Amino acid sequence: MNSTAIVLAAGQGTRMKSKIPKVLHGVVGKPMLGHVLDALTEAGIKRKIVVLGHGAPKIEQWLPADVEVVYQRQQLGTGHAVLQAKELLKDTTGPVLVVCGDTPLLRASTLKSLLAVHTEADAKITVLTANVANPKGYGRIIRENNKIKAIVEEKDASPEEKAITEINTGSYCFQGDFLGEYLDKLNNENAQGEYYLTDLIKLAVQDNLKVEAFLLEDIKESLGINNRIQLAEAEQIFRMRILEDLMLAGVTIIDPHSTYIQSTVQVGMDTVIYPGTILEGQTTIGENCVIGPGVRITDSIIGNHCQIQNSVLVESKVDIGCRIGPFAYLRAVSVSEDNYNT
Repeated sequence: MNSTAIVLAAGQGTRMKSKIPKVLHGVVGKPMLGHVLDALTEAGIKRKIVVLGHGAPKIEQWLPADVEVVYQRQQLGTGHAVLQAKELLKDTTGPVLVVCGDTPLLRASTLKSLLAVHTEADAKITVLTANVANPKGYGRIIRENNKIKAIVEEKDASPEEKAITEINTGSYCFQGDFLGEYLDKLNNENAQGEYYLTDLIKLAVQDNLKVEAFLLEDIKESLGINNRIQLAEAEQIFRMRILEDLMLAGVTIIDPHSTYIQSTVQVGMDTVIYPGTILEGQTTIGENCVIGPGVRITDSIIGNHCQIQNSVLVESKVDIGCRIGPFAYLRAVSVSEDNYNT
């Protein structure tokens, strides 16, 4: 099935206190928007539309060539943001995912499941929801006879509605023809004076259209990044994912809490990573290596059976069986068996 995704990335991100657009802030070495686009690609979404606003020129310079762009010149709410993509959706009748560009922890498997539930239920809207202990700040899922009736934003919620712990994560699946018909029906009669995308649920229910929910198991996936504290939290979660995947693939990591490996790094089986190791960029580590302690390697290729300790390597190539360090600094060099003990 041909599916489309709209990524909302127009917000200013004032709480980041930065001149860098929020969605370009890095998580394990990649802009958070990059993680969202990667998850969509892995989920089989071929067409991706990004809604830009603040910082659009900087973001456009970074975006892959196959991503389509629309602009939200005024930030008038999530419904208004999706409305900017309406013209691009005019011939789209299949599923349309809507996700936020500041949710880098969303997994491709979750997006696949959301699409599957939506398709199997033949729904017009499927909402990705979660149960949380502290729902403050989130839109609440309002149910009647266990069916979704509406989503109420925090500022518009009554005391009874604020006590609800099932929340809207900000990710949805819509039918394209439904969006084409109903986006223009949104209004801004609410406490924020904005066009809420969530009001589409209420409109669909009023017209007896099918609205479903898919409950997210891991609430961490829905973490939105609004400040540097949340950015650090996302970094830690993502870093542990990477390390766990490596360990399950046969890499020994002595102390995961003091090991930093970016998502672009590859490490071979039976390699041992000691504490204080940082592996960055397009780095490849071979099999049966010993890396660390106190090593930083960036954009380098390390062959099998190498030992590197207390050293820095940048844009370098190390052949099989070489020993580097302690206290070596290599930049843009190639180390062969002839000078293996550097």
